[in-house]
Amino acid sequence: MKNEIKKFRTKLGITQEELAEKAGVRRETIVFLEQGKYNPSLKLALNIAKELKTPIDKLFFL
Repeated sequence: MKNEIKKFRTKLGITQEELAEKAGVRRETIVFLEQGKYNPSLKLALNIAKELKTPIDKLFFL
């Protein structure tokens, strides 16, 4: 699964650490997500989309 987490995160000026804290995960999880090495649970994907103020279908895609 591909994603646009880094694009939306940097657009909002949020660090990986800040996003991780708001989403309730470790910074390493955000790193792996951005690198495409980890597929999030639905709950985590929804939390990240909420924090990045974007619809989930704009954030994650195949």
